Amino acid sequence: MYVTTQHAVSAVAADAVTRELRDRTEITDALYRFGLGQDLKDGELFASAFAEDAELDFRPAAAAWGAEPPLMSGRDTIVTTILAMFEGRVDTTHQVTNPRVAVDGDTARLTALVEAQHLLIADRGTHALLKNLYDVDLVREGERWLLRRVRIDNLWYTGDPTAVFGG
Repeated sequence: MYVTTQHAVSAVAADAVTRELRDRTEITDALYRFGLGQDLKDGELFASAFAEDAELDFRPAAAAWGAEPPLMSGRDTIVTTILAMFEGRVDTTHQVTNPRVAVDGDTARLTALVEAQHLLIADRGTHALLKNLYDVDLVREGERWLLRRVRIDNLWYTGDPTAVFGG
């Protein structure tokens, strides 16, 4: 079969576009796994979002209401800390919007708006609704993208923030 140079270039360009679209989908999916893993209280799904050496910084968001959570480092620490903090105490729902992705080889940057509802299980009248800006660095691991650094800043909140961290 005879392939012209133009067809070969077109095939390479199509492969590059396909790879970029796959990367963007996987990058956004990492943040979806982060939110849904919490909402379903699914430790395996939640952990699948993070690189082993991940860092989660909720301090900028918590500063909006005077809380001082620690910087969390390492996938196991993040998963254990977050899920234990909500277990039997808080139901959550996370909605991710406006994702913006920039890929640079095997690293990427993602910004997104995340609306997170926190509702006390024992007192459905106590809740906190947070609108947060996520600034995320990711790393490619095989075909999957993982969160390496997550910085969460609060844009606004309503309700009682003790629904997030307790009183």
